[in-house]
Amino acid sequence: MKKSRGRTGRKRRRKHLQSLGGVNCSHKLEYIKLKKWLKDRGFEDSNLKPAEFWGTGRGLMTTKALQVRDLIISLPEKCLLTTGTVLCSCLGEYIMKWKPPVSPLIALCTFLIAEKHAGEKSLWKPYLDVLPKTYTCPVCLEHDVVCLLPEPLRKKAQEQRTMVHELYVSSKAFFSSLQPLFAENTETIFNYSALEWAWCTINTRTIYMKHSQRECFSLEPDVYALAPYLDLLNHSPNVQVKAAFNEQTRSYEIRTNSQCKRYEEVFICYGPHDNQRLLLEYGFVAMDNPHSSVYVSSDTLLKYFPPLDKQRNAKLSILRDHGFLENLTFGWDGPSWRLLTALKLLSLGANEFTCWRRTLLGDVISARNEQQTLNVTAKICHFLIEETQHVLFQISQLKRNKENLKTHLALVEALRLEDLKILQKSAEILCNLSVTT
Repeated sequence: MKKSRGRTGRKRRRKHLQSLGGVNCSHKLEYIKLKKWLKDRGFEDSNLKPAEFWGTGRGLMTTKALQVRDLIISLPEKCLLTTGTVLCSCLGEYIMKWKPPVSPLIALCTFLIAEKHAGEKSLWKPYLDVLPKTYTCPVCLEHDVVCLLPEPLRKKAQEQRTMVHELYVSSKAFFSSLQPLFAENTETIFNYSALEWAWCTINTRTIYMKHSQRECFSLEPDVYALAPYLDLLNHSPNVQVKAAFNEQTRSYEIRTNSQCKRYEEVFICYGPHDNQRLLLEYGFVAMDNPHSSVYVSSDTLLKYFPPLDKQRNAKLSILRDHGFLENLTFGWDGPSWRLLTALKLLSLGANEFTCWRRTLLGDVISARNEQQTLNVTAKICHFLIEETQHVLFQISQLKRNKENLKTHLALVEALRLEDLKILQKSAEILCNLSVTT
């Protein structure tokens, strides 16, 4: 009878957790092994349990209510994977004698690839087993998907791809020098897809932790630490935390500045990033992100100004010199001050051009200038709405035809849907402003 009651109780508890949005996964073998591995390195079992959540996927839930300033997690230094870990491994002597010195980033990438290749023999296997097998950073996206990204992000995605490729090419000779450590050819172990996976692991999962400069590394800052278990915490733009390495306890600690109910997902904040930055750096987007913006390219800006304006080139030159051709955005509260200022300057009449300095300071030049600025801003907003709707239609078509791209397409779709909401809100604000003016 006791068994039966216990099973019923467990079922009831699982249903309760599901109603809160999370299903406890701590019974899974990979997490049991990870927790044991961490315990052997001095990690005290916390109130956090791995769970699957609707909307965010894998994360950590708390088994007790958290109050402001409560300690969420304290991870001992022994659990952290840093360049110090790499130098203490068999790779250390090869890194120390290699010239020119490798970067801290490449040292960590090399270690991850080598440990993954070692399989059962790796001391870090319990951690490697819970790392994602694939990532959704732009560097991993297919060309067809990258083409659907907004223009500024598309450019950054291409830059990211080029940078990772150059990192691979420039590290090939160093990888070859490691041949004595492996039975297999290093070219098959340290191939491009292995580096891409390792780079994404570090770029999306490391915590910031400053290390002193070592001569065996290049001058790039050594600020990375992989934090097993802690890196299961997901991002929310609506929470605040205090995170730092505690010199007294020799542990990386996170304290919450927000309350969290029992059995709810515990979030941390990676920073006040908009969705384009979150997708570029971490491979996800946050819905209803208060920091999100839709960027206006300089090409879009100039579509709505007469090419015959004699002062056009002079106006562009002023905007460029004062940094007003970048970071022009629409947000949840409408067009940004920077966007409106750039458009006010472009809208100056021939007799008003001498007032350009006052425009950059935010002065009202004339009623005509104010009205034309609002009209052009509204036109740009509607153009971006139509462009976003067109891309969303393309995505829906591709989702039907390309099953293998569904996950990546869903990600871009989420970004574009958020953009559409921001633009529609901005159009509403502009309409009300125009009526008031």
